[in-house]
Amino acid sequence: MTIEMQVSQATPMTDRRLGDVHFDDIVAARRLLAKSLTPTPLVTHPLLSQRLGAEVHVKLENTVPLGSFKLRGGLHLLASLGAAERKRGLVTATRGNHGQSLACAAQRYGVRCAVFVPVGNNPDKNAAISALGATVRAAGEDFDAAWAAAVEYAAQEGMIAVHPSREPKLMAGYATVALEMLDQAAQPLDTLFVPVGGGSLAAGMGLVYNALSPHTRLIGVQSAAAPALARAWQTGEMREYPVAESLADGLATRVPAPETVAILREVLDDIIEVSEAQIADAIRCFAETLHQMAEGAGAAALAGAMRMHRRLAGERVGVVLSGGNITSQQLSHILHGELLPREERSAFLAAQLSDMDYGLRGT
Repeated sequence: MTIEMQVSQATPMTDRRLGDVHFDDIVAARRLLAKSLTPTPLVTHPLLSQRLGAEVHVKLENTVPLGSFKLRGGLHLLASLGAAERKRGLVTATRGNHGQSLACAAQRYGVRCAVFVPVGNNPDKNAAISALGATVRAAGEDFDAAWAAAVEYAAQEGMIAVHPSREPKLMAGYATVALEMLDQAAQPLDTLFVPVGGGSLAAGMGLVYNALSPHTRLIGVQSAAAPALARAWQTGEMREYPVAESLADGLATRVPAPETVAILREVLDDIIEVSEAQIADAIRCFAETLHQMAEGAGAAALAGAMRMHRRLAGERVGVVLSGGNITSQQLSHILHGELLPREERSAFLAAQLSDMDYGLRGT
């Protein structure tokens, strides 16, 4: 039975909308993206399942061109725009992956694109965005300030401002991850872990899973260094939170959007926070088991699953590896335990030494 027929039989039309996104928008996005993107793999590895004590299935969104699920949204948005809208051009703000995805999609469609980044943003990410044909402008100390500058610039230039987590066309594109997972999994998942930054990936996937696999428990995972959405989800308080420098900078926002929090409350069973050490451990785990590179935000979902592993015993667990754009220097530091706090680094190195065989034992 096709996805379309499953949804039609499972839920009435009025229950298939989430904010400005309807389930049919996601199905249409999948058909459109099939022309330019192949489905990403859903894989397992015995060592990873052994570590978590569960049957773990990982969706490799790091294998999307540009190394992130974000390209799904960018391509869907540009394909959905009319000629007059494309002529106006696009403006956005980013710390990396979203900017690259929108720049890439705009380049494919011959649309001008301006991308605002925080002052001091990773120069390699800025260079990657620029190489894709977009104009890069630095403004503000964090994403929220860069976004404010982007909105002002869009108004001045008559361009369209595209927020990375509040644009329905982006969300519909991101949600196609869930449709693919449902097709690829031989049996339904008991629990699914999804990274939460702005919340659009989790919201879109939640809409799909709530319609087609309502028994699956959905857990959002956010970095404790940028806990705005997680805290708002847990307490209902909409207030500003400080953002610390983090491995998972793609999950960093200091001001939660009330409409996003409301949507996530509908589709998620919980949002948990993970530490820098837990994210680093998840990056190492991906490298050691699946032999896959994960950036900090991309490893957050696995960090959440590892944190909750005692509650997952014997389950079928899904994990979204959302992106693999980690620098070689950062990866090297993480693999050697150099980004951990001193006491945790000492324990890490002691464990590595205890596992080494110097060829002298038994002599």
